[in-house]
Formats: sequence, structure tokens, C-alpha cells
Amino acid sequence: MAQSKVSSLEGKDIADDYLRTSLPESRWGDTWDILKNCFGKLVIINVLTLLFFVPGIALIIFRNAYVTQMGNVYPFSSNAFGSYPVTPGMQGVAERIVLSTDMLFYSALIIVGFIAAVGLAGGSYSVKKLINTHGQFTVKGFFRGVKLCYFNVVLALTIFLVFVFASVCISDWAALQIALGYSAAGPITAKVFIIIATVIVGIICLWLLAVGVSYKVGIGHLFKNSMVLMFGTIIQTVFMVAFMLLPLWLTLLLGNIQILNLFVYALLILLGLSFPLLCWFAYTQWVFDMYITPAIKTEKEAKRAKMTPKQLEAEKEEEEKALARELLAAGKSELIGRPLRPIEGASRITVVGEAYGRADIAAAADARAVIEGEVKEYYEQHKGDTRYVEYEKLFAEREKALKTPEGKKGKKKKVSSDNLLR
Repeated sequence: MAQSKVSSLEGKDIADDYLRTSLPESRWGDTWDILKNCFGKLVIINVLTLLFFVPGIALIIFRNAYVTQMGNVYPFSSNAFGSYPVTPGMQGVAERIVLSTDMLFYSALIIVGFIAAVGLAGGSYSVKKLINTHGQFTVKGFFRGVKLCYFNVVLALTIFLVFVFASVCISDWAALQIALGYSAAGPITAKVFIIIATVIVGIICLWLLAVGVSYKVGIGHLFKNSMVLMFGTIIQTVFMVAFMLLPLWLTLLLGNIQILNLFVYALLILLGLSFPLLCWFAYTQWVFDMYITPAIKTEKEAKRAKMTPKQLEAEKEEEEKALARELLAAGKSELIGRPLRPIEGASRITVVGEAYGRADIAAAADARAVIEGEVKEYYEQHKGDTRYVEYEKLFAEREKALKTPEGKKGKKKKVSSDNLLR
């Protein structure tokens, strides 16, 4: 059922600077080989992506420092008996400070997300290319990915950050309500629901990212196909999301151990973003291949994808010359030696019936004139094509060889199919 609903994605792959080749082994075996053999490339992708996350990271650090500083400035622990002048009641002030601070900084984080989306688009496209080509990566391809996928990536990231903003603010509001002595049931229920909603939306946004980086689709089809693929593989998706966040789990578990701090930070710098992207895009490509016919190219096409425009032009010219030689071997013919307009797309031919008048004859003549004009126009447009020029050139040399069989030293030159085709 899912296969029929996502069949519209077939043939719409985003792969402008590479061609996908067949898997040398299983999907997960190939992913493990990429992790081992392309470790340096994954580090470069991670660093490039991380550079665009720096503003967001700096914003979070500044927010934490700001809250800490406000805690030091406000006399939260003062009382009427231990200080003078008497400090008024501070109940709920700390929670209000945190709420107002988070509303400011997390709303700014949504805007900063537009910068982070640049790195995420480039990193996602580069990892996708790495998986589909089994190791190809260039810095130029990273920024090409930004150009091709930025809109879809920033859409998914913005939706997720909006829910993160709502989750943080509702959690702070719940803490404030409890601190002021109100009933805790409503605030806690709201907090639980928004956290669950944020997790679900986060998973949906991961699928939006996967589909948006892999296929050229509109917004409506982007959401539709992402939802179908997510709910069609919900158990596998939840497991993979938990696994791809392995660097985060290690940070939470080992971050407070001083002797392991350096290891944790090094892991985040080297693979903190590229490892989750590798896991996620390897998994989603496996899902795509189950429901969507993969557009796998031959080795010849993969080789041509690496050629420069100049090399491609030279190859095309050589193919045209080879075709001309084949046509020459078949003998000269007007049907293959000159450009003839294809039947497809030609003007309609006017047919004269058994009973006809002068007007019918005139209409048929006009239609014939139109067709003749189209044939002549097509000939003028294509007579300079390499295949026809080379064809005429070879026949001219052949006719010359037949008329003058004498060599340079006066000896008769043997005329054969071999030297006529050179």
C-alpha cells in the first residue's frame, strides 16, 4: 500500500552532480565500509556542517550564562531576619526570569536556524552522495547541496524549532504555575503533551529532511510522502532515531566525568553531526529502495558523470564520427546522409477525398507547402551536425581516392574498405 502511495517519487531523484551506482554488497555492510574507509570525509562534512551551527550553539551558551548571572544578581535567598532592608517575597521570580529569558532566546534560535539550515543542507546532500556513490565527496558538492536542498531543509528545521520553542515555554510556564502554588495537574499535563508532540514532530521532520534531500517534490507531496513513509515503517524509524543519536547519549552519560570530557568533545567535533546523518540517510535509502524503484545507473554512465563538459563534448563528437563511418560502410544514401525531419510533431497532412473541389486542392497544396517548409527548416538547423558533416567528408575522400588511385611516388594505391573508412 505504501509502495503505491509513494510511486510518484520515481524518477525525481536529486542527484545533479553524481550518478547512483549499484550496491557492491548489502546496504548496512556498505554503510559500515563507508564509516571505515571514508572517515576523513565524514569528519570534513561534520566540521563544515558544524560551522553553520556555531551561532545557535553560541546562543544557547549565552542563554545559560545569562540565567546564571541573573541568579547571582537577584537575592533569592534573602529573608526579613537575615538582611536589611527587608526583601519582598520572591516566590515565582526565578521561574518568571527563566520563562522570559527562554521566550527571548528560543525565539531567536528559530531565526538562527536559517543559518544552521545551510550547513544541514550541505551535510545532508554530501552524506547522501557518499552513500549512493560509495565514497564520492567534494567541498564543491557540499555547497551544491545547499543550492539544491536548502528550502526543504529550512522548512523541516523551522517546524521542529517552533515546537522546541513551544515545548520549552510551556515547560517553564508549568514550573511557574507550580511555584506560585496553583494546581499542578493542568500544567504537568500540558508539559507532557507538548514534549510528546515535539518528539513526534521531530521524527516527522527527519522524514521531511530525508525526502526533501532525496527527491524534487512540492510542499504538499513532501508532507504526504513523508507521513506515508514514517507510519509505514514506524517501529524501524523509532529504533533508528534512537540509534542515530548515539553521540548525544554518550555525551549525556559521559559528559559529567571529567576524565572523559575530552573524548566526548572530540567525538562531537569529529562525528557529532555526520554520524547521525550517515545512519539516517542509510536507513531512509533502504526504505526508499523497498517502495520506490531505484534509479541505478551503469558503470559507463557513472564514468561519464565524472567527465568535464569538454570531455563530454569530445566523446559526443567521437560517437558522431563513429556513426558516420558505420553509415559510410552501408553506402551513400540521401535517407541517412542528410537531416530529415522526424514524423513526430509534423504538421497534419490534408487528405483529399473521392469528391473534392478547387478549395480542397488548394488546401492540400498549402499543407504540402507548409510541410516542405518544415523539412527545409529542419535541414538548415541540423546540416552542421557532426554526423552529417563527417559523413559527407568521408564520402568526398572516398570519391577522391577512387578518381586518383596514384600514390605520391607514382605507384598505384590499393583502394580497399579499410583505407576508405579512415
